[in-house]
Amino acid sequence: MPLLHSVLAQVFSWSGICLILQGLVALVVLWTVRLLARHAWYTHKLSCFNKPQTHSWLLGHLGQMQSTEEGLQLVDDLVQTFKHSCCWFLGPFYHLVRTFHPEYVKPLLMASANITVKDELIYGPLRPWLGQSLLLSNGEAWSRRRRLLTPAFHFDVLKNYVLTFNSSTNTMHSKWRRLLSEGTTNIEMFNHVTLMTLDSLLKCAFSYRSNCQESSSEYVSAIVELGDLVMDRRFRILHQWDWIYWKSQQGQRFKQALSVVHRFTREVVQKRRALIDQQRATNPTKTPQRKKDFVDIILLSQDEDGKGLTDEEIMAEANTFMFAGHDTTASAICWTLYNLACHARYQDKCRQEVMDLIQGRDGHEMEWEDLSNLPFTTMCIRESLRLHSPVQAVTRRYTQNMVLPGDLTVPEGVICLVSIYGTHHNPSVWTNPHEFDPLRFDPTNAQNHSSHAFIPFSSGPRNCIGQKFAMAELRVVVALTLLRFRLTPGVDPGLTSSSGGVRRLPQLVLRAEGGLWLQLEPLNPPSFQGTPRTSF
Repeated sequence: MPLLHSVLAQVFSWSGICLILQGLVALVVLWTVRLLARHAWYTHKLSCFNKPQTHSWLLGHLGQMQSTEEGLQLVDDLVQTFKHSCCWFLGPFYHLVRTFHPEYVKPLLMASANITVKDELIYGPLRPWLGQSLLLSNGEAWSRRRRLLTPAFHFDVLKNYVLTFNSSTNTMHSKWRRLLSEGTTNIEMFNHVTLMTLDSLLKCAFSYRSNCQESSSEYVSAIVELGDLVMDRRFRILHQWDWIYWKSQQGQRFKQALSVVHRFTREVVQKRRALIDQQRATNPTKTPQRKKDFVDIILLSQDEDGKGLTDEEIMAEANTFMFAGHDTTASAICWTLYNLACHARYQDKCRQEVMDLIQGRDGHEMEWEDLSNLPFTTMCIRESLRLHSPVQAVTRRYTQNMVLPGDLTVPEGVICLVSIYGTHHNPSVWTNPHEFDPLRFDPTNAQNHSSHAFIPFSSGPRNCIGQKFAMAELRVVVALTLLRFRLTPGVDPGLTSSSGGVRRLPQLVLRAEGGLWLQLEPLNPPSFQGTPRTSF
């Protein structure tokens, strides 16, 4: 004990404190020197790329990335000025190469998954929520998960979900009918459609009927809050450090919402595994009467060694399915309806296509076979995905130098920002890129486009695994909505003047400031009122 007291006395003496402070100062100086040296090295290596003007050699373009209408207009300016790519740095911390031309995007997206890494700047805030899921994992871990998850998105599985898409859409349309009967014709789309896609995903993923479109749900509220908090964190510099973020008010709210989401998913996975194990033990040859949902399929998936995913891994994938599947699809649906509301002749042509398809049927529900028989409606959906892509960009890092056209080289470790928005609005790729023209996707015209001119679901080995799921839901919801309602542009009641138009809001997905408002007019009496068909 005397020895301990002696040591403590020396540590907490004035000279001991000075030594500690000197050590800390030395560490800070060393860290700063290394940071500045790294900054100078990357600046030199990226000198082959054009660089937009900066206000400071040190801060660079920090603060110039804006999640606003003006931020998207800035991307338009970059595309007009630099045509295909430019470099960008956020202080001395992050160095990026931004690409917005198919020939420069292609080598980045088509690179082998073995050398492709998801960067922590954009995807790091999602890790506490989604874990080491397919979206965030790398290397062999990613390859194994991709193989195990692919069967969950097979056409035979997607067929079973069409009834669910119909059912959830019917519920949303019933709500709209009630609002119209009460005299409300001006309706904000994002709120309604997001709840509908969440309702649909909960049924497809967990066979869980939340009734979230009609009443509040703790789980759904937590999902929405997590998305808002992830976006909020991206724009707070100090919150990039976990030890600061988790002590903040936002960090505490994130933890609370996260506990709700993880508890729900864990309970579903554990109960479902116990049920499957019980069925195997009692009657291994008996086929379950209930149709398999997403959790069932990934619980039963096994790799070439006969090993499946652990409960924690399944939770991560189920959470990712919910996160990645509801907001993106909701955004795509809303903007498609908006674009058709703004272009009555295209809307009428789509509606006629749907009416011709279901002519003579007793009920107005879409079937799996219908989805491939809506060519013009699909062209309109694709054009909306080009003009208003739900995801504006994807980022990647690479474990080796990446060579781009024009003798440009992206150094290993630099973040590559593939601008989906910039590529889709590049005037050297698309004629009149800011106009809605579904005929761009007429088969006779589409063949003239580069393979990477249209990338709403990204491309290459790490493309969106759920894109067929999303396109199926899009076709069902758009077709049924046009069948039952006529759409015209609405007015945001929060605006004093309607002359400003819709201002885009690029967050986790593309939204609209103040919401996206449409005027609805009911058409034929709904044939779905009564006892709806169910999917599970």
